[in-house]
Amino acid sequence: QVQLIESGGGLVQAGASLRLSCAASGRTFGGRLGWFRQASGKEREFVAAISWSGGNTHYADSVKGRFTISRDNAKNTVYLQMNSLKPEDTAVYYCAAAPNLLRSYFYAGNYDYWGQGTQVTVSS
Repeated sequence: QVQLIESGGGLVQAGASLRLSCAASGRTFGGRLGWFRQASGKEREFVAAISWSGGNTHYADSVKGRFTISRDNAKNTVYLQMNSLKPEDTAVYYCAAAPNLLRSYFYAGNYDYWGQGTQVTVSS
């Protein structure tokens, strides 16, 4: 069982930065943690993912070069640093945990545990 708690969302202007945090408790060793987002009226989409052990990272094309995912294993926390934010980044952001690396990082259905979400709003 894994519990995830996100924090760090807020309202910012375009071009600003935010850092989201996802504190995990429970069994995370050997698995992967991902960030997804869901804008109003749209499907949940992949943003970024990182493996707990090796630190391998993956990004959606829409955020590559602007967002950085990182982890602090000692704190059992994963971060999403978001720079150069755009209005189209507005969404509820969720962190999610997968128990292993066997399944693709890209699909939300491959993650077993989810946080409650944190709202990010970027004004133009």
